[in-house]
Amino acid sequence: MSAPLSIGNRIELFVDRYLVEALRDARMHLHEPVRREVVFQVEAPMENACTGCYNVTQEGNRVLVYYRGFYPIGPRFEGWEATQTANLIVSEDGVWFERPHLGLVETNRSKDNHVIYQGYEGHNFTVFLDRNPASPPERRFKAVGGSSHNNLHGFVSPDGLHWSRIQDGPLDIVGAFDSVNVPLWDAHAKKYRLFSRYFEPSQGGHGIRAIQSCMSDDFIHWTPPVAHVYDPGVPMEHFYTNATMTCPGAEHILLSFPMRFLPDRTKINDGAEYDYQGEGVSDAVFMSSRDGIHWDRTFLEAWLRPGPDRCNWTHRNQVPAAGIVTTAPDEWSMYVTEHYGWSTNRLRRVTVRPYGFASINAGYRGGEVITRPISFSGQMLYLNYATSAAGSIKVEIQDAHANPIPGFSIDDCVPIFGDATDEAVLWRNGGDIAALAGSPVRLRFVLQDADLFAMRTG
Repeated sequence: MSAPLSIGNRIELFVDRYLVEALRDARMHLHEPVRREVVFQVEAPMENACTGCYNVTQEGNRVLVYYRGFYPIGPRFEGWEATQTANLIVSEDGVWFERPHLGLVETNRSKDNHVIYQGYEGHNFTVFLDRNPASPPERRFKAVGGSSHNNLHGFVSPDGLHWSRIQDGPLDIVGAFDSVNVPLWDAHAKKYRLFSRYFEPSQGGHGIRAIQSCMSDDFIHWTPPVAHVYDPGVPMEHFYTNATMTCPGAEHILLSFPMRFLPDRTKINDGAEYDYQGEGVSDAVFMSSRDGIHWDRTFLEAWLRPGPDRCNWTHRNQVPAAGIVTTAPDEWSMYVTEHYGWSTNRLRRVTVRPYGFASINAGYRGGEVITRPISFSGQMLYLNYATSAAGSIKVEIQDAHANPIPGFSIDDCVPIFGDATDEAVLWRNGGDIAALAGSPVRLRFVLQDADLFAMRTG
């Protein structure tokens, strides 16, 4: 028998089959986010129909959204590179945003604006708050910006407002960077990661937009980029952006929300005029990884569809911004673009339950999942789950050979029902499982009309 998976007391999401050995009359189920209010509407002259490239970071109680400002297009904007801006909007609750008066950059003959950077790299300026404990205070924020082949630049800032280049010239990374390239600090790997665009060669075409990644110890010297690896049989699709992030509170799991682009499909064919003409439609998909290279695409369907709004059935919509914000104890907020290319271009908030991107689901007639052998630390088992009024979840702890451990069988388990993000499992003799910590065990979950999102011990 192979060594058990050591999970300690960390949160484990059921977004892949990492823990799953067998499913019986149950399935892996992707949960679509809930569309909430529009949190930002573009306004001339600081933004326009092609404003975009949103990315989100959180500093204390402030939510910071960086984005591309007015995007000059057309022959009258020759030499636009020097005028491209990166802008900032700020919120204290993740719901209501405002344009701060920063007074940093003169544009349109005034510094009374919310611009934090002007220049070519503002086209896709992507920021994160560096939580590397070894990073000096003057480099507390980091960013990348740039476009075209092999032309991505690195930046640092003490406050997220005043920026300087980390070196002269672009970073030594090969890629096609006309996208939202996402840098981050991976606390689990103790490395910087960068997820960026490249083109996968295709027969008879210009290539498929795809994602690659590289790593760094210092944000200056990077490993050669490595293309994402998927399981056999997973189709290659155009991933225009990637919106990759570590999962809050479960940083050993990387989450990614690529905008899936279908350049050969056109839905608006009734003569409607929108500001930025272009072919194609798009939606957002979901995938996860435990090493940043091999990506699980259990769910090939869309995570976020265009929906009934006709202005979302044009290209470059449903684009998730990198970043998750906790806006309530039972609510995570994310942000997606809508109406790109239209004068009504805007940013909308969507919500998910914490760790609730996917679940193991069983219907009314019931089903079950059995894990691989695991070892854990802690003395209680907690579940993130939801059931119907008639539904339930019961848990059995087995030894490594799938034999029920006395006192922890299905018949001993107190049925769980309701909707909670962190509820303890109880058996007839209580919930203390400390005596089993460190030993190889299996968990058997029996579900009826229920979703199991995540688990942890503690």
